[in-house]
Amino acid sequence: MLAKRVIVCLDVRNGKVTKGVKFEGNRDLGDPVEMGAEYYRQGVDELVFYDITASAENRAIDIEMVRGVAKNVFIPFSVGGGIRNLQDMRDVLLAGAEKVSVNSLAVKNPSIISDGAKAFGNQCIVLGMDALKVGESEITPSGYEVVVKGGRERTGIDAVAWARRAEELGAGEICLNSIDADGTKAGFELEITGKIARAVSIPVIASGGAGSPEHLAEVLQPQVGADAALVASLTHIDGYTVAQLKKAISDAGLPVRI
Repeated sequence: MLAKRVIVCLDVRNGKVTKGVKFEGNRDLGDPVEMGAEYYRQGVDELVFYDITASAENRAIDIEMVRGVAKNVFIPFSVGGGIRNLQDMRDVLLAGAEKVSVNSLAVKNPSIISDGAKAFGNQCIVLGMDALKVGESEITPSGYEVVVKGGRERTGIDAVAWARRAEELGAGEICLNSIDADGTKAGFELEITGKIARAVSIPVIASGGAGSPEHLAEVLQPQVGADAALVASLTHIDGYTVAQLKKAISDAGLPVRI
């Protein structure tokens, strides 16, 4: 079994890291470059930076922030938000990011996944997916629907079907965020995480809902199948260190880089 990864997510708005619950009520927490560097010092495996208002404001991502992170962090990090085309992907990767995350854009224009994979390699393309529990139906047989624009717009697309399609198009990884669990600290949404992990052969990152280190160990268990766990509030607000998170994973008998 490959080592499980701990990933810290930093949502960025107006140059500051911000955090909310179910994408609402955000408050600013600090500088993204400084916070990213601190988590790097703590031994996090990867970082994710989302410019959460870039798409809604129809602007490019903050490239200077990406460059600043790259100068201070020497682990893989991905960037999402404000990615509009291949040139934006290229700019982000040249600025120092290892991966680019596409979410709303990929739903609107799925070829961005295949075009990006051909241009930069599958390993650089991450599908960001926000899933909402809606109940099983003919349209959503998995019981989960893909939503876009920060959870503000429903698409009518089944989450598991979209995960399979993204893999076919060339996505190298899926970052699955549960809208229902996001920011609640009640634990990851194990049902949809397991369904998608079983449906695809590429790595799945579980996101949304972590409230304790034990929640990471829970979603990373083989019966669920996540390859990595993404956290935000646990480290930003609750003050858990990366070492504490990794100890809980290790204590559960799972391989992790200590």
